[in-house]
Amino acid sequence: MLKVQITDNEPLEKALKKLKKKIEREGILKVLKARKHYEKPSEKRRRKERTSKKRKF
Repeated sequence: MLKVQITDNEPLEKALKKLKKKIEREGILKVLKARKHYEKPSEKRRRKERTSKKRKF
């Protein structure tokens, strides 16, 4: 569970910005996007192969 601490005088926009940064750092959006649509096992395998090739070079 993510928690964002804000001060009394802090504007809402700044608190939202902090929350968005935390969500991005944790990788929550990446997981949500991956779960949004079903990915066939063959597609998953190909995606993993592509990412591993990118890391090698």
